[in-house]
Amino acid sequence: MQSTQKQNDGLPPVPVVINTEAIAGTLNDFGPAIVKPVGGSDWESLWDRWVSRHHYLGYRQLLGHRLKYLAFLKDRPVAALSWSAPALKLAVRDCFIGWSPSQRKRHLYQVAANSRFLILPWVQVPNLASHVLALNIARLPADWLHHFNHRLLLLETFVDSRYFTGTCYKAANWLHVGHTQGSAKQGKGYRYHGNPKEVYLYVLDPDFRQIIDCRQQPAPILVLDRPPLTQTKVEALVMLLEHCRWHPQLTADLNLDTDDIETMAKELVSFHQCFHEAYGRIEHHRLGLAYLSGLMSNAEAKSVEPIALEFLDKKSVRSMQMFMKTFRWDHGAMLQTHQKMLAELIAAPDGMITIDPSDFPKKGKESVGVDRQYCGALGKVENCQSGVFIGYSSDKGYGLLGGRLYMPKSWFSPEQKERRQFNLVPEDLVFETKQQIALKLITEIVATEHYPFTWIGADAAFGSDMEFLNALPKNCFYFAAIKSDTHVFTKKPKVGLPPYKGRGRRPTKRKVLPGQPKPRSVVEIAKSDRVSWKPVVVAEGAKGPIIAKVARLRIYLSRDGLPTGDPQWLFLRKNDDGKIKYAISNALKEIPLSEMVKASSMRWPIEQCFQEGKSQVGMDCYEHRSWPAWHRHMIFVFLALHFMLRMRLHLKKNTFVDGTPGAKNTIISTSAQISERRGDEGDYSISSASQFHRLHVASKEKGQAGQSL
Repeated sequence: MQSTQKQNDGLPPVPVVINTEAIAGTLNDFGPAIVKPVGGSDWESLWDRWVSRHHYLGYRQLLGHRLKYLAFLKDRPVAALSWSAPALKLAVRDCFIGWSPSQRKRHLYQVAANSRFLILPWVQVPNLASHVLALNIARLPADWLHHFNHRLLLLETFVDSRYFTGTCYKAANWLHVGHTQGSAKQGKGYRYHGNPKEVYLYVLDPDFRQIIDCRQQPAPILVLDRPPLTQTKVEALVMLLEHCRWHPQLTADLNLDTDDIETMAKELVSFHQCFHEAYGRIEHHRLGLAYLSGLMSNAEAKSVEPIALEFLDKKSVRSMQMFMKTFRWDHGAMLQTHQKMLAELIAAPDGMITIDPSDFPKKGKESVGVDRQYCGALGKVENCQSGVFIGYSSDKGYGLLGGRLYMPKSWFSPEQKERRQFNLVPEDLVFETKQQIALKLITEIVATEHYPFTWIGADAAFGSDMEFLNALPKNCFYFAAIKSDTHVFTKKPKVGLPPYKGRGRRPTKRKVLPGQPKPRSVVEIAKSDRVSWKPVVVAEGAKGPIIAKVARLRIYLSRDGLPTGDPQWLFLRKNDDGKIKYAISNALKEIPLSEMVKASSMRWPIEQCFQEGKSQVGMDCYEHRSWPAWHRHMIFVFLALHFMLRMRLHLKKNTFVDGTPGAKNTIISTSAQISERRGDEGDYSISSASQFHRLHVASKEKGQAGQSL
């Protein structure tokens, strides 16, 4: 009894009923926290219960020496911490310290790990975590020496970046030294689980290296606990994929567990085998699989050298460079196989072919197609490459089908001949505008007959070009974005020669006659009180329906101040942030509004492809300079996105869509299934595909007309 009383000295008494009312305010409202050890006291059972219940790792018996602490504000517990034995082996820590294996064995007991840190869930006090941590560190060396009779030199901890950012450790002057290898102890060995954690260290004694007699070593290259590799056999690479560090956003989007990771590796191998016929030699199978895997991995850099070092070996770097640039294999055949396989997943009669450019900032002047030109990624004129891409979307899904690098006119001057040859630009290539490239891509996809379509979607770079729109296939409708300063007529004016004023030359140029309607910008029209906005659900997002307001009216486009072409629809979409998107369409006058709302959502999947491609599979991370390597890289990006779609369908993950541009959610179908809800407010809701088909037919019979000014 006396022993228990002694261990409770300095601690507030344990209340009969624990108060879990919210503790909120600032540190100044409570005064400094008090941090006390609670091991062996009456508080220890509460420490165990709280950590077990509220800490994301739960609580297991801590290994080796261990100390438990509680932090109090005015006698109320607010945080629980523990310190215990460090990791036996930790590459980034060991290199930072610089000790040898024998030195580590002798001095490891002088390192302690912050194994648990929990702010109790009912506590809401800013900056409390770093404050408590600093107080705990201030007394820990003396407590450790008192309890275990040896001196601490360093502290370590792990932060799981999926849940935390490590802010309190940074604020308390801990050093971020790298990441774990993403493996967990299993029996006598380790098993890779794919979730590397950030490693932080805190130096208690600045002279620790003199005490150990060591010198800091360079940070290690991450080497996972993987099967040994050979240089020639694909089988070794296949085994390695079961331990691959997949991109965390990919695994998070798919919500993968351990069994799913193994399934994913096997599925990727099977998927890649579908393209073996495109390769010129069997050795290319290994290089292609490694490159595809590298794009989908968590590697910081997704260019040739890091991928080869991660998945193959140092001797394979040169081989992979040549594989992407000069090795003879038919990447065109690979693209055709990709298009045919993807069509089996997403092709649908009312699909949309989408066309859009994407830009890639680059330094230097040697990469193929680089020039100072408008870069959408930066929003200004800058040194960059630009590609034109074609995609497809339907109720079943979406994907990128192809693309081609845009070559600025400056690249075709005689002075650039040597540079074109060095970058393996085809000798018969001539300058083409992005619109001309886009039309060729559309023609090629239509010719395959794999992708039925009702719509062609395009961004403002193409929607503002009437020659491009007029050259599109005639058996479909286009839905094309336009710039906000585009001028249109809401009523067709009478046009003719102005009356002769009796002096000077007689008028020969037709103009809008006096008293007739003048063209107005679409921005001006959107501000008009006569525009009838209707709320609609454009997609189903992760947090519920995504609602926008839309309006449409019949207009004539203006060219040189005159109406041109047939009447069209002007479609306005106002998102919840107040921004308005403008588009035109040559759809029939009788088309229901619901179908145009659906078309407006179907145009965004290509933007989603760019976002996923650049954020997850290295679409913009390449360092290739040549024409073949750029296009081969993009084909592998298409395959990676294709495979991700297959995995979502296979694992039945993430079945809803956020159709807004730049949405962070990963989705299966970005084409919103929208049907008319027969209410008085004129809004729309998501429906099943079969229900949409029935209502689609009904609304055609109804022959709903649009609003006009």
